[in-house]
Amino acid sequence: MSEQDDEDFAQDTLIQAIENQLEAGEPAFVQAVLNKLSLVGYEREEIIELMALVLADEIDVMLRDDRPFDLARYELGLRALPELPEQAP
Repeated sequence: MSEQDDEDFAQDTLIQAIENQLEAGEPAFVQAVLNKLSLVGYEREEIIELMALVLADEIDVMLRDDRPFDLARYELGLRALPELPEQAP
């Protein structure tokens, strides 16, 4: 697989993770953020992609710092959308 294929696969996996969270209704704030961004005019597909970037950021920091997934940090990142997380150094 090329690097682009890897990136596409990672993006698709993250998007699927967001869709699964929405379908399960867990965590509830994922649906709340989708609703909020829909109300201000974002398309659903665009919102899911933004959410996937926040999830990717949390996973990157989790792996970098060798710590568990931080649900509170993930929620803060989602609720800050459409502002994206600062890229961690």
